[in-house]
Amino acid sequence: MKKILYVFIGFLVATVWACNQADPSDVAAHAAKQYYDYLLEDKYEAFVDGQYRPDSIPASYREQLIVNAKMFVGQQKEEHRGIKEVRIVDAKADTAQHAANVFLLFAYGDSTSEEINVPMVEHEGIWYLR
Repeated sequence: MKKILYVFIGFLVATVWACNQADPSDVAAHAAKQYYDYLLEDKYEAFVDGQYRPDSIPASYREQLIVNAKMFVGQQKEEHRGIKEVRIVDAKADTAQHAANVFLLFAYGDSTSEEINVPMVEHEGIWYLR
């Protein structure tokens, strides 16, 4: 009976430990989805800040990126009545290269959908749009 108890406790500890190890593909996928959700919430600055840049950029260039994000959302509203939902389809991470490809599905207001590939890069434990 003690052996069964020890095996059960060992299994339980191993299960808890495995659950605490986040899958890099899942983390990258949820980060990509969150960045695109920022666009849907009109948080263009947060979307732009989610883009990986190893160096700082001038404020004027950052403002141009924000305007481009607004224009993208406006274009989607014109062409498809907007993006209504962003869903994760799949993600593949290369932990050696600190990179991932996330596949998202845009569900549009005109009942169409489009799958996009979002390249991601991990820097200091945070996943960014590449």
